[in-house]
Amino acid sequence: MRVVAQRVTSGSVSWEEGGEERRATIGRGFVLLVGAAGDDDSNAVHRLADKIIDLRVYADEAGKMNLSLVDVGGAALIVSQFTLFADMSKGRRPSLLKAGDPARAEQLYEEFVHQFRRRGIDTQTGSFGAVMRVGLENDGPVTLVLSTDEWTTRV
Repeated sequence: MRVVAQRVTSGSVSWEEGGEERRATIGRGFVLLVGAAGDDDSNAVHRLADKIIDLRVYADEAGKMNLSLVDVGGAALIVSQFTLFADMSKGRRPSLLKAGDPARAEQLYEEFVHQFRRRGIDTQTGSFGAVMRVGLENDGPVTLVLSTDEWTTRV
């Protein structure tokens, strides 16, 4: 699983569904672009979600990044992003073979979203598989790339 986590002052996602424009927005928090690979499982999803929820990337009274999303009462906007697994090693067109099977990826995505809601975080989402437009005001800017790939290569 791969996630691009952007600390934001605001974020939004919009898409069309059934001929209607849909929109989800948050204030202070994270915009999370989330992709699942074919070999991801529930353990990786839970571990990664907990890691992000507890990341200390918000300033405390001394101005040090010492507070988490929970500590500041932040929200999460979670958007599926299978192109995080694009392989650009050959040619000019991204190969997306490393991205997970869409049905399994959607299940893992929903589990990821559930972990945020389970922890009491105001969580908004886009629509899995839809063409979406994401807007955000990056705070800092603070942008982190997290991947479970690193966990599977360590003993």
